[in-house]
Amino acid sequence: MSDDQDNKPLSLWEMLQSVFSAALGVQSGKNRARDFSRGKPSHFIILGVLFTVLFVLVIFGVVQLVLHLAGV
Repeated sequence: MSDDQDNKPLSLWEMLQSVFSAALGVQSGKNRARDFSRGKPSHFIILGVLFTVLFVLVIFGVVQLVLHLAGV
């Protein structure tokens, strides 16, 4: 990598990929090192909380749909 890219902050897409990978437990060591060197903790915390809320809402919606289709 060039010196210019080492100091460049992470893009939203890179942060989203890291949050999804971390949620699944498949984050590579290379990307984890990149996140710690170029990312801001506050951005990852906000995205992690948003991902968690969205995940819970999707699971809740799926359960409600299944219960509705089952006639319960």
